Amino acid sequence: MPALRASRLTTLALAAPLLAAQPGAAEDLTLDAIDVAGSRGRDASAPGLNLATPSRSGSRLGLTPFETPASLDIISGETIRARGQNTVEEAVTQNAVGITSIAAPGNGNLAFTARGFAGAGSVQQLYDGTRLYVGAGTVTFPFDTWSAERIEVLRGPASVLYGEGAIGGIINVVPKKPVFVPVGEARAAIGSDGVARLALDTGGPVGEDLAYRFNLSGNRADGWVKPDGDFRNLALSAAVTWRAAPDLSVTLSHDLGANEPARYWGSPLVGTRVPDRLRFTNYNIRDSQIAWFDNWTQLRTEWNPSPDITVRNTAYRLSTERHWRDVEQYTYQPSTGLIQRSDYIEIFHHEEQIGNRLDATFRGSLFGFKTATVIGFDVNHIDFRRDSNAPFGGESVVDPFTFAQGRFINLAGTRTDIVSRTRQASVFAENRLELTPQLALVTGVRYDVPRVAVSRPLAATAFEKTFDSVSYRVAAIYNPTPDLALYAQYATAADPLGSLITTSVAQSQFQLATGEQVEAGAKGLFDGGRGEWTFAAYHIRKDNLLTPIPDRPTEVAAVGSQSSRGVEVAVAYQLSEAWRIEANTALLRARYDAFSQNIDGGLVSFAGKVPVDVPQRVTNVWLSYAFAPGWVARLGVNDVGPVFSDFANTFRRPAYTLLNATLDWQVTPTSRLSLRGTNLTDQIYAISGNSNSWLLGRPRSVELAYHVTF
Repeated sequence: MPALRASRLTTLALAAPLLAAQPGAAEDLTLDAIDVAGSRGRDASAPGLNLATPSRSGSRLGLTPFETPASLDIISGETIRARGQNTVEEAVTQNAVGITSIAAPGNGNLAFTARGFAGAGSVQQLYDGTRLYVGAGTVTFPFDTWSAERIEVLRGPASVLYGEGAIGGIINVVPKKPVFVPVGEARAAIGSDGVARLALDTGGPVGEDLAYRFNLSGNRADGWVKPDGDFRNLALSAAVTWRAAPDLSVTLSHDLGANEPARYWGSPLVGTRVPDRLRFTNYNIRDSQIAWFDNWTQLRTEWNPSPDITVRNTAYRLSTERHWRDVEQYTYQPSTGLIQRSDYIEIFHHEEQIGNRLDATFRGSLFGFKTATVIGFDVNHIDFRRDSNAPFGGESVVDPFTFAQGRFINLAGTRTDIVSRTRQASVFAENRLELTPQLALVTGVRYDVPRVAVSRPLAATAFEKTFDSVSYRVAAIYNPTPDLALYAQYATAADPLGSLITTSVAQSQFQLATGEQVEAGAKGLFDGGRGEWTFAAYHIRKDNLLTPIPDRPTEVAAVGSQSSRGVEVAVAYQLSEAWRIEANTALLRARYDAFSQNIDGGLVSFAGKVPVDVPQRVTNVWLSYAFAPGWVARLGVNDVGPVFSDFANTFRRPAYTLLNATLDWQVTPTSRLSLRGTNLTDQIYAISGNSNSWLLGRPRSVELAYHVTF
């Protein structure tokens, strides 16, 4: 395809000067080779939709979004940091198309909705292309964006690439890689509510065949709720690449994340809202604790025995330690004017994930047609143990304005209640066949065989079961002109019944939930490449799923089927030398198609109701204005439609619109001063919640940051 060749030539042109002096530089550069070379041009840091940036999240063949017959967002790390987005949650929800957050301490503050489906069981999270297995609905790594080279978001079923658990899509955080050109930058920031941030990034060559990258960032704050709304975290990322031979490179990396988030579980509703007087009060206990500690070690090897063959192997180990001790439910009692606190919960997670992925890519021709094929396998072993004080008893009543925090009530005692061992194996293949210079077919298939063994010592129950699934994708992409791509795809996917590695005995009686999607769309460039745009229309149906019951997070309900259909539009345009706009919107209609529950002895149908936590519209707009030499102002709007907190749609969380802004002054060629404002209208809004309380988002806040390069 002419546009395809043009994007590859752009990539080669950017990386060629960096590789020219290095022996054995490959004629056909791979994505990893470009990362290691240290490309700082369009493919690494461009604003906008990045339609010409190679990616592996939408395809293992390293296609660009323009070449991929699916909906794929690439958010560069530079864009994220310029907009003052310090967490993965902020970066994804304020930039990607149609993604919203349902973050809460119980899910690690990392849970999302996409295309009508919610939670870690439907929106899969990856780090550097490797899937993070979810323990009891919780993912806690990565959380900081400082070390991110980019974040890639694939919307729609992705099980054909990454296995069960991705009907809504995937979010892939790609870290900065070792580079053979020196880089260095540091940042310090202070802000409202006692915010303080420090960060360092350095990398470069160590001799001719060795390069390194080191990132360190730390954040702390007193918090905007009192008492115990303070938080602190530390993220470290270190990697070294050895070019063992002209066609062989090895990268060893280690990441560490230590996170103590705010011990805040929400604000009680009085009627249908949180009153201003209760907005800044935290009703948790005095000895509450939330602490998460993650370690990630990875060894990546890439071998290019010829320009047409690439072999990659990734071996990794993730260990996670988590601890919660809180009172998590707050209910206002109208008859007394007091707040009832319940669900005194203590939980420990101990998780270890060890795995290996091997794949090989072959480029050539088939019956005279240009083709590229990747085949591979993926194996994992996950050990998980949960200690808890289930069944989470304990209650107390406090005055909403003057109260003693009290201490933790542990009625049952904290004991081991879940022990699981999961072994997963899969094989996958993907192919791109160029039928004509304008028309290509992209197909893929994956077979997963996870075997789960779970015992629950307190209940004296245990089971072992194999859940297998086959996912596939068939798609076509057509370029009527070099600047326009039209595509259509059909894809299938599978989702676990909650969290695969903590499947309950009741859940084990079911098979994996299955889903399918039909999608058609278009992508293009206009005005000589100054503008980019995408359009997608889709329909997804998911059958035999389980969903958490609101207000009862340890219980689930069986849903016969759920579907969504919608349209998504995104545009990025350089209006002039001074003005630039980036905007996207997603409109959808999500519904329970077949869903009934036995309530008070009668069968109640929720068919036609909107799924819990799913908004029907999401819009993001970013406008930037370089109004004077060295000065740039940015204004961002994040608009999210209303959602419901219960199956019957009787408890509604209202829509909200956040206004964010940044002002940058380039003090010297190597230093920048930035002023950032969040939620400038000081809107009260809920990120997540239930029928009793809402977990509120940040009030109006400001930060001043100083950034230097060296």
